[in-house]
Amino acid sequence: MPSLALAQPLVYPETRQQEVVDDYHGVQIADPYRWLEDDTSPETKAWVQAQNAVTLPWLRAIPGREALRARLEKLWNYERSGVPWQEGGKWFFTRNSGLQNQSVLHVADRPDGPSRVLLDPNTLSADGTTSLTVVAPSRDGRFLAYGLSQAGSDWQEFRVRDIATTTDTDDLLRWIKFSGASWAPDGSGFYYSRYPQPSEGAALTEANKNQTVWFHRLGTPQAEDRLIYARPDQPDWGLHARVSDDGAYLVFTVTHGTDPRKRVFYRSLADDNAPVVELLNDFDAAYEFLDNIGSLFYFRTDLEAPRYRVIAIDITRPQREHWREIIASSEDKLEGVSVVGNQLLCEYLKDAHSEMRAHDLDGRLIRHIELPGLGTVTGFSGRRDEGETFYLFTSFTEPGAIHRFEVASGRSTPHWRPQVDFDPAAYETRQVFVTSKDGTRVPLFLAHKKGLQFDGANPCLLYGYGGFNISLTPAFSASRIAWLELGGVYAQACLRGGGEYGADWHAAGTKLRKQNVFDDFIACAEWLQREKITSAAKLAIQGGSNGGLLVGACMTQRPELFGAALPSVGVMDMLRFHRFTIGWAWKSDYGSSENSEEFKALFAYSPLHNLRPGTRYPATLVKTADHDDRVVPAHSFKFAARLQACQAEDGPPVLIRVETSAGHGAGTALAKVIEETADTWAFLTRVLDMPAAAK
Repeated sequence: MPSLALAQPLVYPETRQQEVVDDYHGVQIADPYRWLEDDTSPETKAWVQAQNAVTLPWLRAIPGREALRARLEKLWNYERSGVPWQEGGKWFFTRNSGLQNQSVLHVADRPDGPSRVLLDPNTLSADGTTSLTVVAPSRDGRFLAYGLSQAGSDWQEFRVRDIATTTDTDDLLRWIKFSGASWAPDGSGFYYSRYPQPSEGAALTEANKNQTVWFHRLGTPQAEDRLIYARPDQPDWGLHARVSDDGAYLVFTVTHGTDPRKRVFYRSLADDNAPVVELLNDFDAAYEFLDNIGSLFYFRTDLEAPRYRVIAIDITRPQREHWREIIASSEDKLEGVSVVGNQLLCEYLKDAHSEMRAHDLDGRLIRHIELPGLGTVTGFSGRRDEGETFYLFTSFTEPGAIHRFEVASGRSTPHWRPQVDFDPAAYETRQVFVTSKDGTRVPLFLAHKKGLQFDGANPCLLYGYGGFNISLTPAFSASRIAWLELGGVYAQACLRGGGEYGADWHAAGTKLRKQNVFDDFIACAEWLQREKITSAAKLAIQGGSNGGLLVGACMTQRPELFGAALPSVGVMDMLRFHRFTIGWAWKSDYGSSENSEEFKALFAYSPLHNLRPGTRYPATLVKTADHDDRVVPAHSFKFAARLQACQAEDGPPVLIRVETSAGHGAGTALAKVIEETADTWAFLTRVLDMPAAAK
């Protein structure tokens, strides 16, 4: 017998509408749910509580939901380790015993020796919602500068810990976002970036502008920090400072929103009065500072190389005619470069999976570095005078094995391999290529149980992102293993707008060309059905943040193509996104409703504005969190309210799940991740009519 919560028809909370109309270049646009943008108002809080009071009992009444939660807990309960790195003669890494809400920072005298706990974030809050964000040991190994986030917010507080005694000093820095900490060579303090203190009560919504670089001297209050660099004439610039490995220069990377193009400035640290030199100020390409040998600066750049190359600039002769190409662009994207052991260790993306090559400092190829298979590497960090480094290799079914790499010999040896309660040999991964609407070749990864029959009856989860030059590559997820165990197919699409094939691939999915991203995703959905991997009734789509926008746009454009939709922390109001926190920075990808041509493109796909009354939309579980100050929850609130009002009378469920004491995703307590995932998979078993729903 079905539970009472499932048997009764869903009755959604009443959502008040108000008369709000905006004029966009002569077009009148109603915004009846504008009041939901005020996340601190009693009315909004009551609405959230009322929605959760409908959603959570319905989800938790689904047969098999508790068994799913227990299985997820068992899958997550494995010891895992972060990639070790060294500083000041000590080795640092994170470790999680299994079900700890936050991973614990350890320190050791050698990477394979005994370690001790340096900082355990789990002791800092009762519910595990305080997370460690920035970890920066001083060069002499005496102190640790570290950042903490509360409840998933992007705001961080910086503190300092004595590494020998594991006690904190009195140093406390606030109003920090999107910043690391870079120590002075003598260990007297560190450089960091901060924003002005926001208005009272507006910390989670107010626009973040006028970032500045400061130097904090140990043992002094933040009020005495020294301003290093500010550009009040350029309030949209992001300013990020890094001390070069030789300690000779402070290198500034200057960003403009999320645009991949950068400026690079520097100043000598030999003289406190040295000027800031604007080395690269044309804003014509991406530039990533890698290292320097004296006055010779190495950069990874897409200047005249959409798939990136390495160049060297002698700052004593900075004119372009003196620049040297070190590693030329190739057919594969040069995703990242580290300088270790006097070699350039280069990660390439070949059709969205990792390959590694080692070059000498003049660019000559030394070797191809063998990897365990089709997957993704992270790590390979270090300094030019270090002879070893570590890296992690992961794939859809490889849960992150760590390897030690000897730079001179090119030899890899196993260092750490986690043990997870599943059999990877029971699953297979393959890559196919789908033809999009305009003929573009789109990579699609598929993972599923071996021997699965493709008769159109399989539940399938199609995941995508497609934005901000971010590459989607194979990676392990304990949560997704539970989906595969349910008999589901996992499909991961590499869409235009991402970074899988370099600058041109990214640009092809931005601004007036953003529709290409949705066309790519829709083409993947059609291919999955045409090849009988799944059917429309069994296909769910999922994405978060910009991926939430992807799901929202595709479900409004082609509602008949999907059985379920899972938009998470999505950008749903494309006309007002730039008005909140760091949203203005996304104009480089999206454009802005302030521009008449870009307004037309935005309005044409904005999920909130393309919902039509009486349409049968797929079963939808909208997810957001009350402390998300990246994509403010108003996007999801307004979209869910409008979707509930527009859903056909006999249409499937439209629910919104609002997590408390959580943010955009990073640092979320593991206990909350498990509960949310159990709710999500239970929702799919119910609405896709999967056998697990009857358990």
